Amino acid sequence: MFFGFKKKLTLPNANEALPGRQESMPVPERHFVLKTPLTPPYPEGMELALFGLGCFWGAERCFWQLDGVYSTAVGYAAGITPNPTYQEVCTGQTGHNEVVRVVYDPTQISYETLLRRFWESHNPTQGMRQGNDVGTQYRSGVYVYSPQQKQLAEASCQRYQVALKRAGYGEITTEIIEAPEFYYAEEYHQQYLAKNPNGYCGLGGTNVSCPVGAEQTV
Repeated sequence: MFFGFKKKLTLPNANEALPGRQESMPVPERHFVLKTPLTPPYPEGMELALFGLGCFWGAERCFWQLDGVYSTAVGYAAGITPNPTYQEVCTGQTGHNEVVRVVYDPTQISYETLLRRFWESHNPTQGMRQGNDVGTQYRSGVYVYSPQQKQLAEASCQRYQVALKRAGYGEITTEIIEAPEFYYAEEYHQQYLAKNPNGYCGLGGTNVSCPVGAEQTV
C-alpha cells in the first residue's frame, strides 16, 4: 500500500517512536456503505471488536458484509505515537497496527462469528507481514474489550492452530491483548474498497476452515 522505503520488521521503543500530535483525525459522519455513524455514540446494546489482519482496506470489507454488523472503521492501534498519520505508520516508527474496529449487535451476530471471519480472512502465521505487504503494521492481532472476548479469542486461536498444523502451516503469531486506544485513519481510507472497487489489497486467507463455532446468532 505504501512503497519506496525499507520496511521495519521490529517494533520501536518509546525513545524511537515518532512524537505524533494531540489533534485527532477528522473522519466522515457516516459509513459509506452502511450509512450508520462512524463515530460514537452508537445505539444502546452495541459492542465493539478490534482486529488487525493485514491491509485494513480488505479487512474492513470482510466485516461490513456480515449481517449484524452495525458499523466499521479503519485506524491504527497497539502502537506508541498519538494520533499517527498513515505515512508515519508506514515507516514502522509508531508501532501501530492497521486495524478495523467493528461495531456489532450481539443479539444478531456472535463474537465467535467475528473471530471466525478474522481467522479465515488472513494468514495468521506470517509475523510482520501479510503476503506481499511487509511491515509491523500488517501483523495479526485480536484486541479484546472484555475478559469474555479474551477467553473466546484464545480458545479460537488454539483450535485454529490445530487446523492449520494439519494443513501444513506453522505457528500462529497473532497477538491477543487488551484493546488499546484506537486512532481513526484518514477519511480516504474509510471503506476504501467500496469507493475504489478495483483497489489493491494483498489480504488473503489460508483456505483452512476455522472450528470456532458455526455462523450463528447469540
